[in-house]
Amino acid sequence: MAAMEESFPRGGTRKTHKSEKGKAFQQSVEQDNLFDISTEEESTKRRKIQKEPAKTKKLKIEKTESSKFVTEKIEILSVESLCEGMRILGCVKEVNELELVISLPNGLQGCVQVTEICDAYTKKLNEQVVQEEPLQDLVSLPELFSPGMLVRCVVSSLGVTKRGKKNVKLSLNPKNVNKVLSAEALKPGMLLTGTVSSLEDHGYLVDIGVSGARAFLPLQKAQEYIRQKNKGAKLKVGQYLNCLIEEVKGNGGVVSLSIGHSEVSAAIATEEQNWTLNSLLPGLVLKAQVQKVTPLGLTLKFLSFFTGLVDFMHLDPKKAGTYFSNQPVRACVLCVHPRTRAVRLSLRPVFLQPGRPLTRLSCQQLGAVLDDVPVQGFFGNAGATFRLKDGALAYARLRQLSNSKKVFKPETFKPGNTHKCRIIDYSQMDELVLLSLRTSVIEAQFLSYHDIKPGVLVKGKVMTIKPYGMLVKMGRQMRGLVPPLHLADILMKNPEKKYHIGDEVKCRVLLCDPEAKKLMMTLKKTLVESKLPAITCYADAKPGLQTHGFILRVKDYGCIVKFYNDVQGLVPRHELSAEYVPNPESVFYTGQVVKVAVLNCEPSKERMLLSFRLSSDPKKECVGHSQKKKKAINAGQLVDVKVLEKTKDGLQVAVLPHNIPGFLPTPHLSDHVTNGPLLYHWLQAGDTLHRVLCLSESEEHVLLCRKPALVSAVEGGQDPKSFSEIHPGMLLIGFVKNIKDYGVFVQFPSGLSGLAPKAIMSDKFVTSTSDHFVEGQTVVAKVTNVDEEKQRMLLSLRLSDCALGGLAATSLLLLSQCLEEWQGIRSLMSNRDSVLIQTLAEMTPGMTLDLEVQEVLEDGSVLFSEGPVPGLVLRASKYHRAGQEVESGQKKKVVIVHVDMLKLEVHVSLCHDLVNRKAKKLKKGSEHQAIVQHLEESFAIASLVETGHLAAFSLTSHLNDTFRFDSEKLQVGQGVSLTLQTTEPGVTGLLLAVEGPAAKRTMRQTRKDSETLDEEEEVDPALVVGTVKKHTLSIGDVVTGTVKSVKPTHVVVSLEDGIIGCIHASHILDDVPVGTSPTAKLKVGKKVTARVIGGRDMKTFKFLPISHPRFIRTIPELSVRPSELEKDGRTALNTHTVSPSEKIKQYQAGQTVTCFLKKYNVVKKWLEVEIAPDIRGRIPLLLTSLSFKVLKHPDKKFRIGQALKATVVGPDSSKAFLCLSLIGPHKLEKGEVAMGRVVKVTPKEGLTVSFPFGKIGRVSIFHVSDSYSETPLEDFTPQKIVRCYVLSAAAPVLTLSLRSSRTNPETKSKIADPEVNSIQDIEEGQLLRGYVKSVQLSGVILGLGPSVTGLAQYPHVSQYSLSKNAPCDRYLPEGKLLTAKVLSLNHRENQVELSLLPGDTGKPDVFSASLGLPLPKQEGRETEAEERGHRGDEKKEERKHQKQKEKRTGKGQEGAQLPSKEKREPRNPQVKKLGRRPHPESGREQGSGNKKQKKAAPSEEDDSGVEVYYREGEEEMEDRTVLPKEKQTRPAEAPRLQLSSGFMWDVGLDTLTPALPPRRESSDSEEEEEPEQATKKKSKKERALERQKAEKELSRIEEALMDPGRQPESADDFDRLVLSSPNSSILWLQYMAFHLQATEIEKARAVAERALKTISFREEQEKLNVWVALLNLENMYGSQESLTKVFERAVQYNEPLKVFLHLADIYTKSEKFQEAGELYNRMLKRFRQEKAVWIKYGAFLLRRGQAGASHSAMQRALECLPKKEHVDVISKFAQLEFQLGDAERAKAIFESTLSTYPKRTDVWSVYIDMIIKHGSQKEVRDIFERVIHLSLAPKRMKFFFKRYLDYEKQHGTEKDVQAVKAKALEYVEAKSSVTED
Repeated sequence: MAAMEESFPRGGTRKTHKSEKGKAFQQSVEQDNLFDISTEEESTKRRKIQKEPAKTKKLKIEKTESSKFVTEKIEILSVESLCEGMRILGCVKEVNELELVISLPNGLQGCVQVTEICDAYTKKLNEQVVQEEPLQDLVSLPELFSPGMLVRCVVSSLGVTKRGKKNVKLSLNPKNVNKVLSAEALKPGMLLTGTVSSLEDHGYLVDIGVSGARAFLPLQKAQEYIRQKNKGAKLKVGQYLNCLIEEVKGNGGVVSLSIGHSEVSAAIATEEQNWTLNSLLPGLVLKAQVQKVTPLGLTLKFLSFFTGLVDFMHLDPKKAGTYFSNQPVRACVLCVHPRTRAVRLSLRPVFLQPGRPLTRLSCQQLGAVLDDVPVQGFFGNAGATFRLKDGALAYARLRQLSNSKKVFKPETFKPGNTHKCRIIDYSQMDELVLLSLRTSVIEAQFLSYHDIKPGVLVKGKVMTIKPYGMLVKMGRQMRGLVPPLHLADILMKNPEKKYHIGDEVKCRVLLCDPEAKKLMMTLKKTLVESKLPAITCYADAKPGLQTHGFILRVKDYGCIVKFYNDVQGLVPRHELSAEYVPNPESVFYTGQVVKVAVLNCEPSKERMLLSFRLSSDPKKECVGHSQKKKKAINAGQLVDVKVLEKTKDGLQVAVLPHNIPGFLPTPHLSDHVTNGPLLYHWLQAGDTLHRVLCLSESEEHVLLCRKPALVSAVEGGQDPKSFSEIHPGMLLIGFVKNIKDYGVFVQFPSGLSGLAPKAIMSDKFVTSTSDHFVEGQTVVAKVTNVDEEKQRMLLSLRLSDCALGGLAATSLLLLSQCLEEWQGIRSLMSNRDSVLIQTLAEMTPGMTLDLEVQEVLEDGSVLFSEGPVPGLVLRASKYHRAGQEVESGQKKKVVIVHVDMLKLEVHVSLCHDLVNRKAKKLKKGSEHQAIVQHLEESFAIASLVETGHLAAFSLTSHLNDTFRFDSEKLQVGQGVSLTLQTTEPGVTGLLLAVEGPAAKRTMRQTRKDSETLDEEEEVDPALVVGTVKKHTLSIGDVVTGTVKSVKPTHVVVSLEDGIIGCIHASHILDDVPVGTSPTAKLKVGKKVTARVIGGRDMKTFKFLPISHPRFIRTIPELSVRPSELEKDGRTALNTHTVSPSEKIKQYQAGQTVTCFLKKYNVVKKWLEVEIAPDIRGRIPLLLTSLSFKVLKHPDKKFRIGQALKATVVGPDSSKAFLCLSLIGPHKLEKGEVAMGRVVKVTPKEGLTVSFPFGKIGRVSIFHVSDSYSETPLEDFTPQKIVRCYVLSAAAPVLTLSLRSSRTNPETKSKIADPEVNSIQDIEEGQLLRGYVKSVQLSGVILGLGPSVTGLAQYPHVSQYSLSKNAPCDRYLPEGKLLTAKVLSLNHRENQVELSLLPGDTGKPDVFSASLGLPLPKQEGRETEAEERGHRGDEKKEERKHQKQKEKRTGKGQEGAQLPSKEKREPRNPQVKKLGRRPHPESGREQGSGNKKQKKAAPSEEDDSGVEVYYREGEEEMEDRTVLPKEKQTRPAEAPRLQLSSGFMWDVGLDTLTPALPPRRESSDSEEEEEPEQATKKKSKKERALERQKAEKELSRIEEALMDPGRQPESADDFDRLVLSSPNSSILWLQYMAFHLQATEIEKARAVAERALKTISFREEQEKLNVWVALLNLENMYGSQESLTKVFERAVQYNEPLKVFLHLADIYTKSEKFQEAGELYNRMLKRFRQEKAVWIKYGAFLLRRGQAGASHSAMQRALECLPKKEHVDVISKFAQLEFQLGDAERAKAIFESTLSTYPKRTDVWSVYIDMIIKHGSQKEVRDIFERVIHLSLAPKRMKFFFKRYLDYEKQHGTEKDVQAVKAKALEYVEAKSSVTED
């Protein structure tokens, strides 16, 4: 029944409870006991009911029983009413690294520890702790939770802190929250909370804490949440989610979730979901009905049966006072009591949409003290509500209403009474402000750590004194620490004598970190009482400032002094005192309070230099000096100064007339940022500056300023001297003092300064403050806010706030000021002695000069020669070259655009409009279009389009206007609209103008397409200038002229009347020697006679016929060829009427022509040449040479202008050019050799090569080289140039060969693999190599040539018998290189039969022995010959069948590739990686092996990465036949080598060889020696005999191979071995030794490096062995440097200790004792905790005979090592003494150890061993006698008796043996008698 009651509780008010507790309710109502703890509330209209005194209402309530019940029930939650297991809704208030602070309803608070989030998160945390480094996928709590999140919690524990404060611990773990649910109870539509437990491929596993249920969140259901709420990031483990159950499968076993915002926020708990009071969860939203309305809240009925309570804090503020019975409402469950099942709900709208965080998280006035706050209502034992000024409700708990219970007067809290209170907290869950009326709280200096600033004075009470310092209580919930160093000015030994608990102390705050709640303070009297300014940040540290600090550290280079907030600075040694301090440690001590002066501070680098030498030291001179200074100068005064010297940051000056030293910083020389450095550069010592303003004067120095704006502000009295004179809205002129991320500090002439925050710094968006202003810049600031008390003001630097007048007027003023300063700089320059500088000073923009071109630079700019002034740099940029073609030596007229006075360069322009200015009267105020010619920082120079005059206009319209976005910046060449302000250029050479609106700007004009020239037709500017004149010349006229300029391909000639003519290189000589440049024959200035042979159009530069009307305006084309001059002029007439394209057609392919190189086109990869002035050609790069060297660097071989003999190949596709070749006619016919370019590499097939003019060819894999390799195409990449031989040109695609025997037949290189182009090229019995085409059912198809394949049937593939599922296609992948023997040829059917058997090829079996394939049975092998005979006919049939099949599919090539097989063929990654030829291993050579061997070597083809184990029986047959006597062992991978000490090269290699890994039967040389067999047919008998012979030969070879002593004989052998056992260090070491025997040191090194790369990283010991060998090698054959390098690398990659020990051994063995000693000393420092090092060192010293050193080493070891190691170390040292040193001393050590530790049987045992080895028989017996009389455990005694007995049996007589036995018996009897007693 009870169970039923629980599952189906009855509705209503539970009368049973009422009758039971009636009295209690009554009593509680009378006592007015409504609350236990604070409540909070906020709303305007919430409680009009409560405005009347509460008493009348309460009287009404008392009348009915039921209402009593309700009133009693509607209590507010208190800590006492919480219990463990209570489910409650909370809101995240604070997120710390290790815990969350949660706000609970009714002003309560709890915390959730980091381990209570979820199990998956806790597991990750544990992993991180174990790993000791951060995990990438573990995110911190601040990333998972944010304040305002609503979370469902369970109260996990309630405790009381030491200070009596109750604390509530909560858990968010879904296992705890949802444990009330079972898997069967889960229903679709339920809203649960869960945490992400892992990320899967298609979604997330979510932990919902329900046992037996797995919850999955599909990816698509999470996408919306991830996009909107998670900023697109994936969900993380531990992320907290509100999940809606979408579907439930398998009775709750699998649950599918959704977290979409819309679904979650609309979720409502319904009756269908079968919620019970047991399973009801906080945060659920449900529909309810109001049952009763009371002044303190409501009771609701929900889910048909249940009732719940709503307290007054959780009514809807907008509806408070309007609720009525049976009203339907929506409510949210706040908490469920696990025992009483009482349910509390909230009607607040913020809780009615699940998944939405709370938005109001704090109260802005936190900590504010409020006067006259009226009481709203008072609740006897709970507290009172108050109405704040803004109408919001606030709440004060009962204990916060008065200082103590005794003085509490309830009558003072009648509604309407006012009180003074302070806001102390804010409850997010109730949206209420919490107040306190306690005097201590209202008067508290600080409420939270955030209120405390470093450097302030605070009062507190001593709480406790600990070794780490004194804890001081600072008011409510705050405490600080005074470290031991800061308890007094000196270090205190017994602080408890001075300070007592409860004492009030006055401290100064050193550091406060509110986030970590960390507060550090000092009680040093000097610091606490100091009146000097405190430094709390580096920006406070102004040079010259004096303050107090304390010494943090004393070093030999000076003292580090610390101030507040972790600010510290250095007092260098020379600033410690006026006298030299030799040893600062003896003079100063840590913690000492000192007075320092700041010398220098760099806040950005957090560096500060300080001095103990304060300037107020009594030095008479100084005093006199400062008095004089004070007399002479004051801040704000205008003075004249004389420059003394330049320093890094400005000028050291003397203030006249008293020569007082001062400093004028560079930025203070001018208002214009760029002019400061210019003035600094040109001012020199001795120059006088007038009207300089004194900014500040102190005893150290006077700070000066020469900014005209500041000077005029001071003169005009616009410089307030104190804060009282400053009012918001004032405009002040100052300069930027400091730039911070948050704003700019501006200082004014009087010394006052203010902050311009980032927000009001500019009208533009400010990303970085330093982009907008620079330190020292003059600015205009508008005061926005003044705080006189704190002496602070806020400023605005926005242009909109700080405008000084019209923009045009301001910008003109700035421009004229700037140019005035430039004139001043010019006058400074003209006073210098240098001619260059004086010349520059005289040059002004607009001047025209006649200059000679020096050179044209790569970037297109032009340099002009300096003329009479050495060092003068004149340049025209590419833009100012104005597209003109210029050449060295040419004279040009130019205009100066700008003179750069810092770089000493003059910028000029060749622009026609500027050079030829038009004289036109300009009007002031007229508007003109202009083109920007030059840009400076603050102004630009533009040329007027109409006249070409240069005008300057300011780019800034205000002092603050310094920032431009990229889009706003002007560019050279851009068009602008200018309004002229002056009409005559003054001394500056420039007109002054103001720019019009930016909208009138136009972009830089580009040349029209029609005007641009074709890329091939670059025109000589010499031809452009001066060709306007008409001429009357006609073709055939003879003219004379002077050579004006010489170019590589033409010469420009100046004729009479200023006409310009042109001679092409082809018209200079009749016979041009190849390689020469004909134009070089003509020199500039030479007179020439020439004949006109044509004319070029001026604009298009095309040749025109003489009949053309524009011919008279052409450039005459001339010829000086002797043959042309001799002819009658008219004969040449007709030729030029033909168009160039017609001319090109006259050239025939194969014709030889002389052409002249114009340029090499890198992009198109061709040479551009000219054959005649109007006929051009192209030579593709591939047709220039057959030499790779030339093709790589054509620019080195070919010179521009050079004459080349070329063969015409044909016209270009464009018809405008001839295509030429320098390597003869380009015929791609059979037998030709040509250069081509690889365009495609097709794996396992070959290459595609392209040739000029679009021809394509293919190279088969068989024609890539004369020697086949495993990776034949490795060296080929697209675009590689190759030399090809054309095999066939029949098809459209050429067939090519790259074999050097074809392309370079004269080299006669050895052909390893002959060409096989048809079956005719093969002979029977021939050995051939080929690539596997495919593996078929009938056998392996091997490609022998491009069109020839052979078949090896399975009996001829391997000596192993292959089962059906044999790994053929896996271990013989397509493209594998194999050697085969031709068994038979069928010319008729084009069939080749091959054998791959080792007996035929002399190569290893194609299948590695490690595959464990079975061999054919023994009898079978003997009768194989007969079998072959019997089955011959069958085979023929089979073969025929196979070949027919092949024919059908195309000669057996393509047919060889069966798709099903191909899919299964794994590519072999291992083989590719090694890039060598891996040879398959023979299976049978491993028969003998060492007994130690365990594993089989994985074959190199086995790319599974798994080591293969043999079953022993598989090789039984073979083992028996070959080695009948030896035990059977497992063939194995080469053994691992364990080296305990340095590996020595001189050790015999065979001693290192426990067994050898698989080997090949023969070396490559054997393969060549094998005689070719006769091709004639043999009889059956002969064939059988031959086979038997081969079998015997094979078994002989096998036996030889099975000899374990056989050594590899070549590098190839070793390569094969290390391929099969890459992790065996012994093989690598043998390989190194092999090279060292041949004294090939470098090769040995290379092998070691290869080994280190190849050996698996898991095989640490194997790698270490190789490192040790490499160290040995470097020690014996390398230098000390190379050894050190190897050693450093080895230490990096291995355990350092092992490497150190090995190197020490190597040094010792090679007798390098000094190096060994040094190394041991290094080890003892680094590994002092390792006993092995000490013991090794002891042994080393004893071997050197340094017994004394060894003894002291033992003492040092005992000091360094932990005590538990001491006995071991002592006994080891004693053993060493026995072996290497003094036996007597060894005994003494042992004796002293055993006297201390008599029961250490291990030490006794070692001692006995040593005495037996080194002592006499008497000594041995003495020690045995001692040891058997020890009182040890019987088991140990038995051990010693047994040893004694063994010794006597070996060395003593029968009598001695009996004596020992008697003693043993005696011992046993004695023992047993003791036990009986």
